[in-house]
Order: sequence, then structure tokens, then C-alpha cells
Amino acid sequence: MSTATESGVQHQPGVPHEPDARHRPGQDDLPHWAGAFPPGFLWGAATSSYQIEGAVTEDGRGPSIWDTFSATPGAVERGDTGAVAADHYHRYRDDVAMMAGMGLGAYRFSLAWPRIQPDGTGAVNQRGLDFYRRLVDTLLERGIQPWPTLYHWDLPQPLEDAGGWPARDTALRFADYAAVVHDALGDRIPNWTTLNEPWCSAFLGYATGRHAPGRRDPAGALRAAHHLMLGHGLAVQAMPGAQVGITLNLTDVRALTHQALDVDAARRIDGMQNRLFLDPLLRGAYPTDVMDDLLPLGRPDHIRDGDLRTISAPLAFLGVNYYSPMLVAASDTAQEHAYPGSPKVRIADGGRPKTAMGWEIDADGLLALLVRLNGEHPSLPLYVTENGAAVDEGLRDVTRVGYLESHIGACAQALAIGIDLRGYFVWSLLDNFEWSFGYRHRFGIVHVDYATQRRTLKDSAHWYARLIRGRTR
Repeated sequence: MSTATESGVQHQPGVPHEPDARHRPGQDDLPHWAGAFPPGFLWGAATSSYQIEGAVTEDGRGPSIWDTFSATPGAVERGDTGAVAADHYHRYRDDVAMMAGMGLGAYRFSLAWPRIQPDGTGAVNQRGLDFYRRLVDTLLERGIQPWPTLYHWDLPQPLEDAGGWPARDTALRFADYAAVVHDALGDRIPNWTTLNEPWCSAFLGYATGRHAPGRRDPAGALRAAHHLMLGHGLAVQAMPGAQVGITLNLTDVRALTHQALDVDAARRIDGMQNRLFLDPLLRGAYPTDVMDDLLPLGRPDHIRDGDLRTISAPLAFLGVNYYSPMLVAASDTAQEHAYPGSPKVRIADGGRPKTAMGWEIDADGLLALLVRLNGEHPSLPLYVTENGAAVDEGLRDVTRVGYLESHIGACAQALAIGIDLRGYFVWSLLDNFEWSFGYRHRFGIVHVDYATQRRTLKDSAHWYARLIRGRTR
């Protein structure tokens, strides 16, 4: 990689660099809807452990499924791994100072389970816990609320060797881990998230094999989905007194046409993407139509008496990760995708502009999703815990600025009609390891030169900082 920034300017490693002011958007260009956000609305940024920390063999950390998967030839583009990533493990103090300089009120990060319990059970690695103690204390010193997620996909490899999430025991081990972390940090952290996007863990990891651990077993993926949710419920029990929520990757699923087959395709995908997780959490039952769709994969004998009561423990909040809507249609032939039980459904192209990931840009989908959640569960506080765009435009990331403006504008519309939305976290603070895509795409509002680990604020970071300051001063 080049040692120069994308602007071609050399700077000292590790020192955040401000882009030339001539290239910044105007200082007084806050959107007209900025006044919709009330005092106390939480403005933050989000990351995850394997994507930014690096230091995968330091201070007693054990291997995760992503270490193993990344080392598998062909699993990740160009053979990239998270071994160094954005080196946040060594640079967290500077990163927190950068967050404070942007005016962030909260930082959503995840804890690396194999850094805390290298075997996924039993002995606790105090050096791993101490890293998170230092991070939390540094955030608090800077007036930034820590918002930790217990699990963002980096399962300890020994637990995968013992069966992974398709095995019920993994849910029990997760509850033990939650208790360990809460005992260590609960006196300083009121708000906790158990899981990030269990849909991805279950279906990308165990059905399609596109994510770690790389299995292709649709029936096993369904067991994994249930045990992830069971682990969530058990973790809530293991963290008494904490404000505990969960983060789901939800989307606005739309039928390509009003024809019956397309409408049924949308029902199926909405069931697998949204309702398979929302209903057990918030209604204490799996949706009947979805369970019927899944019967060809076998009877759900992994669901035991009492599981749904555990899963549906009251939530303090629901985290919503939204990136793009989904347009679906019926297909005459079986399709390869991450939705078991619905082979004759295809993902359609809506013709909208796309991010570098190929995801269509449509902020109306976020508003529709927030309206739906509020209508179905009006007493549940909501946070947008991830929202952002992969844009490969360097420091002048005009597409990302437009994406953020439209989607935060949708949040303003939600507030204006009375939806209990309490915070927004941009994804992501830093350019990072983007899972099976490696380092090809950049989601960060802060540019990372991976050769030097130099941080440089992009135009989107300046725009976001102005918005925050305009709403909090």
C-alpha cells in the first residue's frame, strides 16, 4: 500500500490530519430539519472488535472463528485478515480523543469474547478485560458514553469446534460470558447490547458460508438463529440491573409487483429477515407462517419449552441497523441466497443509485421501518445503531455526506411524527476490515491509511461533527 493519503499528502503516522479547509462543505449548511432533534438525543459512531482492534495474538487473546476463516484460502478477498486492521488496540486513546474532537456523545463498540475468555468458557483473561476497562475509562474521561455490544460475530474458535451456534451449549456459555463482563464493567456502563445482527451470524455464517465459520447447512443455520436468540435472553438474566437491548439488521422489504407470487415472496423474506427475530423477542412466539415455510428443513425440535419465555425478556431498547431496502420477486427457478425455506425468491434491482457494496440508497426505507416498529411496539425505545455507506471516494466523500443527510433526515421525520427514537450511530467511525470483502471497501467517516495507521477526517466526519455541535451547543 502507498504511504501517502488519498489526497497525496504525507503526514506523521498516527496523527489525525485535517483535510484542506478549501475542500470542506460550508460551515453554516445544517439541514433545515436539524431542529427536530431534542436535547439529549444521542449522537454516536459504531465499530466492532475484529474489524478494528488488530492485536489478535496479544495479551492472551485466543483465536476466533474470523481468525480461522480469514486464514482459509479464498474465504476473504486478497487473503486479507483482521490481524492488524485499524490497530485500535494500541491506538484507542488517540481514537477516543478524535471522537471527543468530533463531539460524539456515545461510542458503540463490541467486546472480543476470545480476548476475555480465550476458550469461550472457564478462565477469564484479565489482560483482555483490562483493555476494555481502559477503553471505558478513557471514554468516560472524555464525556463519551460507552455502548458495548457483547457479541459482534467473533466466536471463540474452541466453541465453534464444539458445535458453534447450532449447538445449544453455546447459548449457555454466552450467558456465562455476559455475567463475567457485566461483573467487571457494569458499575460504569448502564446500556448494553447483547448481539449484533444475529441474522448475519446465523445465515451468512451457517447457511451460505460467506461469513465465518463458513458452513453451508441451512438446517444448522436455523438452530443457530434460535440459540443466538436464546443466548440473548439468558444474557439478559445474567446482567441484573443493566439496561439491555439487542441490535437487529432490519429492512423494508417490498414486493416488485402487486401480483400474488411477488407479494408472497415479500412475505417470506420479511419473515426471515425481520419477523423471525422480532416476533420471539417482542411477542414471545415465532411467526406461524415462517415456521410453515421452514418445515421442509425439518421439525424445530431444538426449540424447547420455556425458550421463548427466556428470549422475550423485556428489552430496554431495540437497536436498528439499516442500510438499504430490499425489493423481491418470485422466481421460476431456485436461487442461491441466505433465506432458507424460500428458494424460489429472487432479489430484484430497484434502479436506484448504489453504494460501493451494491446496496441501493433509499432513506424512505428507514423511515418506513421506524414507522412500522413504532406502530407494532409503541412503548419500545428505538436507536439507529448502524447506518452508513461504503463509498470509495477518498476524503471528499460527497456520496456519503448525501447518504447521511438523507437518512438522518428520515430520523428527523420519525421524531416529528412522535416516534420514540433516542439516538443515531453512524457506521462506521473508521475504515476497517469489511469481513469477506477485506479492505476493498471503506465505510469509515475517518480515513485509515493501513500502511501507516494515520487517521484523516473525511468530509462526512466534518459534516457529522457540525450537525452534532449544531444540535448540542
